[in-house]
Amino acid sequence: MDRELSDIIKTLKSVIEVEKGFGITEFLMPEKPNPAKKGSGPSGASNLESLEMDVLSCKKCQLHKRRNNAVFGVGNPRARLMFVGEGPGYEEDMQGLPFVGRAGKLLTKMIEAMGLERKDVYIANVVKCRPPDNRNPLPAEMIACEGYLAGQIDTIKPEVICTLGKIASQALLKTEVPIGRLRGEFHAYRGIKLMPTYHPAYLLRNPGDKRLAWNDLKKIMALLGL
Repeated sequence: MDRELSDIIKTLKSVIEVEKGFGITEFLMPEKPNPAKKGSGPSGASNLESLEMDVLSCKKCQLHKRRNNAVFGVGNPRARLMFVGEGPGYEEDMQGLPFVGRAGKLLTKMIEAMGLERKDVYIANVVKCRPPDNRNPLPAEMIACEGYLAGQIDTIKPEVICTLGKIASQALLKTEVPIGRLRGEFHAYRGIKLMPTYHPAYLLRNPGDKRLAWNDLKKIMALLGL
């Protein structure tokens, strides 16, 4: 039996050597599936890193002149759920991270109420630099950043996008319909389900509407099976 096993091993080695000569490098054992892999091509993380470098050096609009930090985005590059706000505030501009101020803390609670953590989702904004005095982004500023956000979405390929507030919702859906009429129903953004809801900053000022925002999040949870 030992001699037969030895002969088999020798035969296999010979076959492998012949295959090597033809450039074949995968022998007998199939490739192990990678649970983190999503599709083919470069990894989502690499694509996002390249996009972020472009954002950090961007001077496409006037907002770059007063920024302390460009705020690209943060989270899971393979997230099933992506949140999109309008733009960085003071704390975000100082730290270079989205939704880290009071509104960001409420967003974290909203995410946790869904049974998720911030690391499970991806969070970004329509514009990547803080508008002066936290004013609404101008159309030209949103257009300047449009390609960056589209690149993030194309790379992450979320199953659902949740837009936070009027500015983000109207920007992605190319509409002027008020947020009160947009929220509560799924819309389509380039083949992706999009749920508009109220911005956490608005909910801090109008806590009575938290119930409506929670109803929006529950619809997302049902769609994702959370």
